[in-house]
Amino acid sequence: MNLFEEGFKFNPTVVVEWLITGGLKVLVLLIAFAIIKPIGSKAIEAAINRMSTQRKISERRNQTLQKLTVNIFSYVLFFILVMMLLSTVGIEIGPLLAGAGIVGLAIGFGAQGLVSDIVTGFFLLLERQIEVDDYVTAGGYDGVVEEVGIRTTKVRSFDGTLNFIPNRNIAGVANHSRGNMRALVDIGIGYDENIDQAMDVLHKVAEDFAEDERFKEGPSVLGVQSLGSSDVVIRILGKTENMQQWAVERDLRKAMKEALDAAGIEIPYPHQVFVQKES
Repeated sequence: MNLFEEGFKFNPTVVVEWLITGGLKVLVLLIAFAIIKPIGSKAIEAAINRMSTQRKISERRNQTLQKLTVNIFSYVLFFILVMMLLSTVGIEIGPLLAGAGIVGLAIGFGAQGLVSDIVTGFFLLLERQIEVDDYVTAGGYDGVVEEVGIRTTKVRSFDGTLNFIPNRNIAGVANHSRGNMRALVDIGIGYDENIDQAMDVLHKVAEDFAEDERFKEGPSVLGVQSLGSSDVVIRILGKTENMQQWAVERDLRKAMKEALDAAGIEIPYPHQVFVQKES
C-alpha cells in the first residue's frame, strides 16, 4: 500500500493498517542491518586475515586493509538500507535515483574536495605511504595512524588527541616507522673535566647497552659535538627498533649520568653570580 499515491484520502483504518505492515517491514530492515553489519565486518576481517597469512602481508598492512574494507562495506550497506526504507514507505526509487543523478551533476563542481579526498586516499594506500600503527607526520599533525579511510585519515597524537585529516590536506607524509630509528643523546661535562676520561666512562656504558636487544647498531660515542657556554657536549648515537628510540634515550641518559657521577665527573648546571657594589 502506497500512502503517497495521488488521490489518497485519509482513512484511519488504512493508516493503522499501513503503520502495522510498513512499520513491521521497517523494523525487520533495521534488525537485519544490525545483524548483517557486525557479521559482515567479522567475515571481512577473517577473510583479510586469511589472505594476509597466505601472502605473508605485514600486520600493519593487514590492519589498514581491514579498517578500509569495513569502512567501505558500512557505507554500501547503509546506502542499501536507505534505498530499501524509501521503497518500504512507498517512495519510487527509480525517479529518485534519476533526480539524484541530475542533482549530483549540479553539485559535482562543489564536491571537488570530496573527489580529491578519495583519489588521494587511494594513492596513499596504493603506494603504501602510511599504514595503521605507523608513526607519521602528515597534514601538520604528528602521531600514530589509527585508520586510513576513503575520505579521512585518523592520526592520534601522543597527548591522546584524535585528529581527523581530510586526505586532500596530506600534501606530504613523513613516515617515521620504516626501518630502524636513531637514538641520539648529547651529554655535557664541565670545562675543567678530563674529556678523555669522560669518553672512556661513556664508552663503557655504550658497551653495556650494545647487548640491549632494542639496539640494532651501536651505540657509539662519537666524540665532542660542541663547546657550550658552560659545558663540553659529547654525543652518543645508535640505531634502535622502531618506536623504541625514546625509551632507549631515556635509559641512556640515566645510565650515563650515574656513571659520570660515580667517576666524579661533573655535569655542569647553571650558576648565578651576584656582584654587590659597595657604596
